[in-house]
Amino acid sequence: MPTLKHNITANYASQIYVTLVGIIILPMYIKYMGAEAYGLVGFFSLLQAGFNLLDLGLTPTIGRETARFRAGTLEPLNFRRLFRALSTIFFAIALIGGSLLFFLSSVIATDWLNAEMLSLNEIKIVVQIMAISVALRWMCGLYRGVITGSEKLVWLGGFNAIIATLRFVGVLLVMWYFGFTPMVFFSYQFLIAVIEITGLWQKAIRLLPRLTLAGRKSIGWSFAPVRPVLKFSMTIAFTASVWVMVTQTDKLVLSNILPLAEYGYFTLAVLVANGVMIIGGPISGAIMPRMAKLEAEGSTKEVIQIYRQSTQLVTIIAGSAAVTLAYCAEPLLLAWTGDIVLADKSSPILVLYAIGNGILAIAAFPYYLQYARGNLRLHFIGHLLLLFILIPSIVLSATYYGAIGAGYAWVTVNAFYLLVWVAVVHLKLEPGLHRKWLFNDVLMIVVPMVAMGAAISFVPIGLSSRLSNMFYIMSFGGMMILLALLMSSDAHNFISRLRLSR
Repeated sequence: MPTLKHNITANYASQIYVTLVGIIILPMYIKYMGAEAYGLVGFFSLLQAGFNLLDLGLTPTIGRETARFRAGTLEPLNFRRLFRALSTIFFAIALIGGSLLFFLSSVIATDWLNAEMLSLNEIKIVVQIMAISVALRWMCGLYRGVITGSEKLVWLGGFNAIIATLRFVGVLLVMWYFGFTPMVFFSYQFLIAVIEITGLWQKAIRLLPRLTLAGRKSIGWSFAPVRPVLKFSMTIAFTASVWVMVTQTDKLVLSNILPLAEYGYFTLAVLVANGVMIIGGPISGAIMPRMAKLEAEGSTKEVIQIYRQSTQLVTIIAGSAAVTLAYCAEPLLLAWTGDIVLADKSSPILVLYAIGNGILAIAAFPYYLQYARGNLRLHFIGHLLLLFILIPSIVLSATYYGAIGAGYAWVTVNAFYLLVWVAVVHLKLEPGLHRKWLFNDVLMIVVPMVAMGAAISFVPIGLSSRLSNMFYIMSFGGMMILLALLMSSDAHNFISRLRLSR
């Protein structure tokens, strides 16, 4: 069985590569396609996130059930029956959702997006291509769930790197030959979506238990295997839907309010800020199946140990990234794009979304504990509060104050969730854990970074070139990571062992 360390390392290697490729290539999209065409790319990302509303909790459910099968608590035949039932449901939802989006393409082109240079007919056709591509990429969730639950994360990391190379780098070569137009861009993305789903499907099928291991009974098709996990799945479905609404409502509202070019600048800032969540994602992807497996085996102490250690690791990595982006937003955009106008328009948005995403990366941890235990009641209640209290604030702030208002609402949403609801969840699930978790695993690492960042920002430094800006950012980020490592208890323990060994 692969070690948790290997899985996290593989996840990070893949995610860092995927993120860097996207970051390096992005300025070229804007340069050659134009800000308005890039606004369509941002809308494409919004559609992919919105499509998750149709997931119904099925992706995390198949991942958890795969982990339970590997732990020996689920019979091979029952697992195969569950996979077949979920495959049918996935296909039906993809077909319905993709078709609905396809037939709404005219309404989206004429009544929603505010294009000034692109023709309505071109936008309509592009949205239709988006609809098919989004449906295919969403179907990949089923197969990713099987692969992740099987902890084949080294293979998945390599596959993701290949797809990212084709998606981000390959499209430039194709557009260089056929033209830098939205039609060429999205037609190519459709082709990559076909390649991606084919590769994931083949790998997932090979990981399923062989028919001989399932006995002589026919797998057949029945909804019955879904019923035992229906409550778990529906809880995830609701909370995931609410979270999609919370995280995407601002983007949806602004896609209608802002001109498509301005929306492109907003999308760029949010994309850079999402790097904070992306670099924390590999850890959650590795620990969730492992925690579910340990919980199924009754190893509660080991579950909490992994929970706290991974919290510190995410706080070190995602926290240092969030602090660096918050203090260095404008220098980063200048070094990255060389565009003063773009940096001026996007940096205030980047600051707010980087802070909000840093908070979110840490506030997400109680979900992993509930996921492992198979009881998401508190997760359900917490997201219900978000639905009725905080979504209106996002809508109103985005409507009246634009992208900046949306950014402030985003920070508020995540701060509320971390400071209030996470404490409630810890009190119910593991009394006595929250204080140690919040102060030792989070604040002891974050507060010194924020203080040092503030001190450095008061020092006047002349940055006249893209190279000097980049050097400043790298130095700043390096100091934040080093400080975070020194402040973590795991680092303290390591230093103590070194002293004792002398």
